[in-house]
Amino acid sequence: MKDLARFSGKGPEKPAPTRSAQVASSSFAQVQLLTISEEEAGQRIDNFLLRICKGVPKSHIYRVLRSGEVRVNKGRIDQTYRLTEGDIVRVPPVRVAEKTTTGVPGAEFHILFEDAHLLVIDKPAGVAVHGGSGVSYGVIEQLRAARPDAKFLELVHRLDRETSGVLLLAKKRSALINLHEQIRGGEPDKRYWTLVHGDWKNNRQHVKLPLHKYSTPDGERRVRVQADGMPSHTVFNLVRKYEEFALLEAELKTGRTHQIRVHLASSGFPIAGDDKYGDFALNRALQKTEGERPALKRMFLHAHQITFIHPETGKQMTLEAPMPPECARFLKGLRETSGA
Repeated sequence: MKDLARFSGKGPEKPAPTRSAQVASSSFAQVQLLTISEEEAGQRIDNFLLRICKGVPKSHIYRVLRSGEVRVNKGRIDQTYRLTEGDIVRVPPVRVAEKTTTGVPGAEFHILFEDAHLLVIDKPAGVAVHGGSGVSYGVIEQLRAARPDAKFLELVHRLDRETSGVLLLAKKRSALINLHEQIRGGEPDKRYWTLVHGDWKNNRQHVKLPLHKYSTPDGERRVRVQADGMPSHTVFNLVRKYEEFALLEAELKTGRTHQIRVHLASSGFPIAGDDKYGDFALNRALQKTEGERPALKRMFLHAHQITFIHPETGKQMTLEAPMPPECARFLKGLRETSGA
């Protein structure tokens, strides 16, 4: 196995005893035979290997798959094969390079709810939900590092790095599949608080603008309103009006990337502190204290509530994350004109 020279041990292969993949090590010095559990069933073989062989380069995982050294029930498979409960997966000898096993600091976040199926946290602003796009690690990597014995932990949905609030994670694959089905059916009710600049008029306003994703020349992900874009729908409820601002509650009817931010900016009401779609001159001014108004050094967008069906009990759940202190302080420094 020349392709495995940098990761393999020397000597003839000696298969290890068959065992559940849930207790598999990320370092394999010999052939491993792993039995797929009910919770692991349904995922693609490539994603399964990427998860259990942490630190092994992705290109190496796919090379081993193409070579046929990974087998399921003694037969060859391709990278699109979906695992079923009871499958026995043969994993060839691979060893994680030392430099790839460190560097992610474990961290816990404020927990709103946790049981055997779900973990719901209040994500702070400025923290990415996962690594990538110039970010070494995010919430999911830090939680996995802090919980090394966790058998399964995956993001159910995502929040922008600059957005704070309710974030759902699944602790079982069955919970993840169930919640994704709810999301595809538009069942969860997601509510956000946001502060916009301008004279907002309506107590309740529907915005339906199609959104198109694109990348800037430097590779940054952006979204714009475009006729042939994805259908997108947000409902905005007026909570309170101030002299130059309005506090809104946004209801997501669809879940497009940057949906709230682009819908508001395109309607002439940029979110305070939005560094991608906002009023940049205003943002600079807001970063400085002025009179009784404290500085605002973040985007004012907070996922404050979500309602969904618990994947195991079938009961409706509503979870809330309180207004972040820095946002509450900023509102206190504004002059209120009316409330709704």
